[in-house]
Amino acid sequence: MRSGPRSRSPARSGVAFSESKMSAIATSGSHTLAPTLDSDREPRRVVILGSTGSIGRSAIRVLEHDGGERLRGWGLAANTGVEALCEQAHAVRPWAIALADRASADRVDGRLKGLDVEVFVGVEGIGKLVEDSRTDVVLSAIVGAAGLEGTWAAIEAGKTVALANKETLVAAGPLVMELASRRGVEILPVDSEHSAIFQAMRSGRRSEVKKVVLTSSGGPFRGRKRSELESVTPAEALRHPTWRMGPKISIDSATLMNKALEVIEARWLFGLEPDQIEVVIHPESIVHSFVEFVDGSVIAQLSPPDMRLPIQYALMYPERVDGGCATLDWTKAHTLRFEPPDRETFPCLELGFEVMRRGGTAGAALNAANEVAVARFLDGSIGFHDIPRACRAALDSHTYDPRPTLDALRRVDAWARQEVIRWRS
Repeated sequence: MRSGPRSRSPARSGVAFSESKMSAIATSGSHTLAPTLDSDREPRRVVILGSTGSIGRSAIRVLEHDGGERLRGWGLAANTGVEALCEQAHAVRPWAIALADRASADRVDGRLKGLDVEVFVGVEGIGKLVEDSRTDVVLSAIVGAAGLEGTWAAIEAGKTVALANKETLVAAGPLVMELASRRGVEILPVDSEHSAIFQAMRSGRRSEVKKVVLTSSGGPFRGRKRSELESVTPAEALRHPTWRMGPKISIDSATLMNKALEVIEARWLFGLEPDQIEVVIHPESIVHSFVEFVDGSVIAQLSPPDMRLPIQYALMYPERVDGGCATLDWTKAHTLRFEPPDRETFPCLELGFEVMRRGGTAGAALNAANEVAVARFLDGSIGFHDIPRACRAALDSHTYDPRPTLDALRRVDAWARQEVIRWRS
């Protein structure tokens, strides 16, 4: 180790948003994903933003399974989970790690014994990781709007982005996709639904796509009516029947807000019109989404529910290799069910479609309001049905701008958070 890990706070100029470099475009995107990558002779160097979260932990498992043959863990960033981050550093031996604040970074001392690793601090530290000339791919997996800054910095640095942070495109989709197009950056989806759409779209030309259909498990309350959910507890809402995820995304799945956010993400990621996107409930979580072409053909992507598969696909694209994931057993009978969502019981889904159609500042307002509403539900200060009510109130009362700058989106984000903190049913 270089005389022990060093906490650094590099100059902000490396990662701070540059308004002069941003377009004020906030209209329908027409970005197409960049050409596929050639297979690299050297392992791709991967930076994981949000490495101690559920996506980050699955990504570490992907790296460990690969064993350094095609992928190398180059940088890891986490919020304040020092012990978990240091364990990951011993597992993949990165060049550097970053923590959210100096107090957390100071706790690293002694936990990285035997490693030659740099320790950085804050947003500036994330900038150091993603801007490093040796970084090839950035996995953006920080939960919520906080993930936007790292994603933006990676795009500005010209890095391939494996995007697991849907809130980035919900809040600032047109700006992000315009920047990616201008910088020639490839954005590869990690959400299982968007990965499935991306894979299925390769079966035809973009102009031949009639619609995309995102599948949803329906969450823990599928089939229940609105009156039955008046007194549900956070513990009940966290019990997802299929996936094991962090608390925020688990609650979003229970309200169907997760699907609402994915609808908005799909619109900007794939340059679709609002009437080209639909949602169906699919409780088995085997069909991760599908694409319908103009000739009536429907192409779907199927696999057991395991986030390692879409993570690996994004990090190794366009290669496909054995990732150690379970596969479907075709010697057994399978039943795949599809049904329309109950939009009356789960009004969050309709909020997503509304925001997708409106664009502008609506996405930033919805996303920020939902993050705070979920936190309040988890701490018991509001009820389950109050989540969409609080989001509705923020959407209706925010000052809408159809063509915002990034600074304007950040102001809307801050305003919506304060509104929902003060909101009472």
